[in-house]
Formats: sequence, C-alpha cells, structure tokens
Amino acid sequence: MTDPTSEHTADTESSGDEGKKRTPLHPDTIAVRAGRASSDPALAPVVWASSTFVSANVEEARAAATSIGSDRFYSRYGNPTVSDFEQAVAELEGAEGARAFGSGMGAVSAVILGLCSQGDHIVAARQIYAGTQLVLQAVCPRFGIDVTWVDGTEPGALAAAVRPGKTILVWAETPANPRLDLVDLDELGAIAGPMTVVDSTFATPLGQRPLDHGVDIVVHSATKALAGHNDATLGVVATSAELVQWLTGFAVLQGANASPWDAAAGLRGLRTLPVRFARQSESALDLARWLEKDGRVTEVRHPGLESHPQHELAVRQMGLLGGLVCFDVPGGRDAGRVFVESVGLAQLASSLGGPETLVTHPASTTHVNLLPDELAAIGIGPGTVRLSVGLEHPDDLRADLDQALTAVGRASG
Repeated sequence: MTDPTSEHTADTESSGDEGKKRTPLHPDTIAVRAGRASSDPALAPVVWASSTFVSANVEEARAAATSIGSDRFYSRYGNPTVSDFEQAVAELEGAEGARAFGSGMGAVSAVILGLCSQGDHIVAARQIYAGTQLVLQAVCPRFGIDVTWVDGTEPGALAAAVRPGKTILVWAETPANPRLDLVDLDELGAIAGPMTVVDSTFATPLGQRPLDHGVDIVVHSATKALAGHNDATLGVVATSAELVQWLTGFAVLQGANASPWDAAAGLRGLRTLPVRFARQSESALDLARWLEKDGRVTEVRHPGLESHPQHELAVRQMGLLGGLVCFDVPGGRDAGRVFVESVGLAQLASSLGGPETLVTHPASTTHVNLLPDELAAIGIGPGTVRLSVGLEHPDDLRADLDQALTAVGRASG
C-alpha cells in the first residue's frame, strides 16, 4: 500500500551554517499541525463568527472587495476560520489551495457549474453518489451541458469517451458509493485535455492523494470522515492555485459558503483523522472478512478483501483502505429493511465516517431517486446494505450484525 510523505515541511534545528533545515512531514503530522494561521497561539481552532469586517479606509475596502478570497471583508467572500480549514485540507492533499463550501453538494455543484458552460461536455463514471448523478443528469441538460456515462472500472473507458475540444471535465468517484468500486488514478490522471476530478470522500487524504497521480481536482464531502463527528456540514475542493481562484470567484456568486462554526469543527476533526481512519479501516476489514464467511450475506465488498475485483488496484494506489463495507442480504427489500431496522449498536442513518457505526439501505435512502435500471447498473440491489464502521469494538459490532442477520432469518422463515 502507498504511504506518501507530504511535501509539507517544518523547521527543525540543525548545527553549523545550515541554520534551520526543512524536513518533510507525514500526513498524520500535517493533520494535527496544519490550518493554524488564524488561531495562533490558541491550540483549539478560533471561530471568527463575524459575517462582516471593518475596513480602515475606502482603499482597503476596495482592495478587499476586488480580491479573490479575501477573508476579512464579508464572510461570503472568505473567513479566517474557513481559510484555516481550507489551508489544512490543501496541505493534506498536496494541493496549492482549496475552497470550502457549505456542503459536499455545494462543492460538487461549484465544480460542475463553475467550470462548464453551454455546449461543453462531461465524461462521468457511472459509479458515483446519487446526488452528483442527479446534478449531471438533471441539472446539466438544462444548461446545455452534455454528459456521457461510462463504467469507471473498465480500463480506458473514461479516456475513450473524451471528445477533444469539447470535454471539459472527466468525473470519477473512488472508492465509489456504495459498492466501493475503484477507478485507476494513474490512468485518470494521464488523460490529456479536460480537467480530471475525483470525489475522494470515502478515501480521505489518508487513503489516497489523487493529485499525486496527475488528477487536477479533488472533491470531499467533509461532513463525513474529515470532520468526522456528525456535527458539521462541509464540502471542500482542493486543486491548483489558478482553479481555486476561478472557483472562488464563482463561489462568491453561488453563495454556498462554509460556516466558520462548521469549519472549526472540521479543523478539530482533522486533528484526529489519522487515528480515527486507521481504526475504522482495520475494524471494517475485520468485519468484512467475517461477513464474507457468513452464508447469510452475499457480495461482500471492501477494498482490502482479496475477493474485491480491484483488490490489486486498491493495494497499489491506496494507503488506508477505509471504514466502509457493502454487502447484500438475500431476500430483497424486506430482508434489507429488516436488517437495518434490527441492528442495535449500529444505527440507521445516511452518513458515514463518524465515531458511531451506521447502516444505510441505499435503495431507500442515498440512491432512492434512481430508477430500478439505474440502480442495477451500479450494482445496488433491493437488499444492499452499506455499513460505515465507527470506533466501537469490532467484537461488539460483530455480535450486533449477527443478531440482525438472525432477525432476518426469523422474518423470512
């Protein structure tokens, strides 16, 4: 598995004429130390709650109003707490900059509508979050933006669908919601011409860094593992300085800006992301291996399982493999419903990445707006269950899943 060391550096003491030596930091350290410029010397993130900032004179006000990303003018343009969160995510992703939004879908919409215009073309992997799919499938046609759908797991499919001179974005999600399908990041990053985008929400920067593979833009629903405590609603885009400027200009008009309170919660979440994500990845693989041996479920998916059809790719391009498990409960929608309603320690909720283990029935919640043939095309069945593994002891979680599967058996018997 990859274990990239970031280019982020810190001052360390050295002797002689060298003075201070710059040494690279690991992502675990960056998560703890980055994003503190507006909080120093406080250890906890400082919340700049003001929506409006006073200018010393007209010239200063004019400079702020006409600059990109001013964070001491009006909080729709920027905010010091939000800037710290953006800087921390950018450093974790190895990006030149980042822009935060009020939600993951705010970030998704800003990238799509901020970069594409009438007559443009987008290539999208079929295996993506349903909200993103609906933007591409229902909103884009209203603006004259054409979208081609391909199987993102098929080698060469994304590149083959590019229309030279017309395609502006190539969009992929890896690992994909909910069945954890993967896209080859090296292959995606090698596509010349259009801008390439990866929704890396499930992986986090501790699992993979798409920009290191040549990808242009990384999108996160930071509501999930990055913030990690189910108390913040955030989205973030990490990319080049030029694209951050462009997206910031659009974001000021779009108005889907991140709250400083949520940004502070996001910063707090980043401080513990390495240990949380490592524990969740380990527990998820443990539970996936147990489920795979249990005859009461089928099609167990986790990138760490040797049975995952893209396991070798996961090992090659990912570090930590994530806290999500997907599986099918035989017996159709009723069996899936009984399972998610029978768990006791796990809870039925449509999110992921937090300290609590959550179960979701995708066909009824996260992907409820998709037609049956669309669900089938991405492998979501009536009994598909998505499990977001939290920080509870895996033995307790195993016992909870076992009794829920027993309840399914009683209901069907």
